[in-house]
Amino acid sequence: MAYITLKNINKIYPNGYHAVHDFNLDIEKGEFIVFVGPSGCGKSTTLRMIAGLEDISNGEFMINGKRANEMGPREREVAMVFQSYALYPQMTVFDNIAFGLTLQGVDEDVIEEKVKHTAGILGLTDYLDRLPRALSGGQRQRVAIGRAIIRKVGIFLMDEPLSNLDAKQRVTMRSEIAQIHQSTGATTIYVTHDQTEAMTLADRIVVMKDGYVQQVGTPYELYHDPVNVFVAGFIGEPPMNFVRGTVNGGAISFGANKLPIADLLGSKASQYEGKEIVFGFRPEAIELGSQPESVVVNAMVELTEMLGDNTNVYIAAGEDKAILKVDPHDTPEMDTEIAFSIPVKDIYLFDGETEKVISK
Repeated sequence: MAYITLKNINKIYPNGYHAVHDFNLDIEKGEFIVFVGPSGCGKSTTLRMIAGLEDISNGEFMINGKRANEMGPREREVAMVFQSYALYPQMTVFDNIAFGLTLQGVDEDVIEEKVKHTAGILGLTDYLDRLPRALSGGQRQRVAIGRAIIRKVGIFLMDEPLSNLDAKQRVTMRSEIAQIHQSTGATTIYVTHDQTEAMTLADRIVVMKDGYVQQVGTPYELYHDPVNVFVAGFIGEPPMNFVRGTVNGGAISFGANKLPIADLLGSKASQYEGKEIVFGFRPEAIELGSQPESVVVNAMVELTEMLGDNTNVYIAAGEDKAILKVDPHDTPEMDTEIAFSIPVKDIYLFDGETEKVISK
């Protein structure tokens, strides 16, 4: 039996807006689950229903085998970290971390021991006497996390906790959150719009769009086996390239190039003749030049972005455009024509109407 179960969960607001549609998920004890998707997709609403901060319109929510729909936040034994740090500015770091235990009337000696232990985990030992305004953004977020984990609850909920940090702080905090999860062993549900956070932190990822779950899987599964165009384009940086076209003679056009589909679809190829299809390939899957067992494409280089360990090459073939990721030593000149190869094994095909995957 799963530790947390969400069965046909829906959220419909009084004005009729349907924010979450038939959300289904089983979460095992100790898992790190990430909800990811664009703004407005329903991920934070779902998290707030789990926390008890939003009513569940219909469906069943279970914690450890018990129906929890009607339970208040405290009964659910969850701790939540919000996007805003929500620290008390007049309180020291020590008092902010201890606040929940103080409200519960825990003995002062016990509080001091637990706060010092929590501060040690979070690298805050030297800051316990400081006020929040004397801390960096990353340190404030650690205080907010400390206030949550000191309660020793079974479920941690995190709603975009790193969105207010700069790029360097986000990288540091990602690793710290992963270490905290390992040390506490708590079940963690984490919301973000950042696919890098999702890929680096999650045991499993829930990809959402327009209130619907698109796919649930490990980072590896979502990257290598996306079920539709949305997931394929959302996971990966730079995103997957898509060429949309009508099948003619077993191929679609990419500028002056013909991208064959017959070899990929086998006996199913004929049923797509005259229909729209989406041809997908990842920027890092290509090789420059002509390679065996590959589809070779000729295109013009429009722009290059040197990023140190790789170069993003923006290319155009007629009206179609794509991004290639190449070794910086192989960076082509702008406004030149290049040939690149897409290995057949790394080509994705999606139905043009449903946008569901039909071949990988």
